[in-house]
Amino acid sequence: AEGEEKSQVLSEIVWTVAHILPIPSYQPDTNRVVNGEEARPYSWPWQISLESFFPTCGGTLIAPNWVLTAAHCITFHTYRVVLAEHDMNKEEGPEQFIMVEKMFIHPKWNDNCVSCGNDIALLKLETSAVINDKVLPACLPQHSETLAHNEPCYVTGWGRLYSGGPKATTLQQALLPVVDHSICSRSDWWGSSAKTTMICAGGESKSACHGDSGGPLNCKGRDGKWYVQGVTSFVDGRGCNTPQRPTMFTRVASFIPWITEVRDDPNVQLLNVILPEFSQLNCLSIYDPAK
Repeated sequence: AEGEEKSQVLSEIVWTVAHILPIPSYQPDTNRVVNGEEARPYSWPWQISLESFFPTCGGTLIAPNWVLTAAHCITFHTYRVVLAEHDMNKEEGPEQFIMVEKMFIHPKWNDNCVSCGNDIALLKLETSAVINDKVLPACLPQHSETLAHNEPCYVTGWGRLYSGGPKATTLQQALLPVVDHSICSRSDWWGSSAKTTMICAGGESKSACHGDSGGPLNCKGRDGKWYVQGVTSFVDGRGCNTPQRPTMFTRVASFIPWITEVRDDPNVQLLNVILPEFSQLNCLSIYDPAK
């Protein structure tokens, strides 16, 4: 009986969340992007800026009080996230500033070996974000979901405009087609550094400088919703446009069991945590801007 009551409560919460999320007014411009450009303001409403004393990384809002980012981004004790950020040089009005309450770094993360994988972390916020047309959670993929070769995905963030160049002050986006693991793991590509728990995307003339570490690789599903399929992890040391060295992302689908484990931690309040099995209801459905 207790299990049935808990299930009913969860169902009611999921239903409520699903019905309060608005359809956004700002659609991402996915028509003209080739090598990266400024994003349409608020068109990636789950993108966050992670800050300590200064902006350090990007991240993805996956529930009103949960953010997904890279483990290598967590080097300080105190962080805040900024939501509805576009121009970092201006306070434009809709920004939300929320302190991070607790950080969960994947237990197998080795900060001396980023190419070993497990570069993923969850951040629990002190308070829930106010969900509106400029702040919305992204969808989580299903466990072990894979992406097709050349599937068009977008990296977003305030990263460098080109190798060795300045960081962007406005949110950037760039089209990064997925590179199949069988290609990316070839010896003349990334070789053994490309793990099955990673996604390779971009390379050749496609720029990955527009992303921030920890930021999302956004891929549109068949259902018309945007999924955070990857967490920006690392690029080649020679630069972000190095041929046959696509940007490496942590494959979110590989870590759904770990996200579930964090969710089930008795020290974490169950009703405030992301529910991966209901992610399609907790995230956004948008129309195709190309139509």
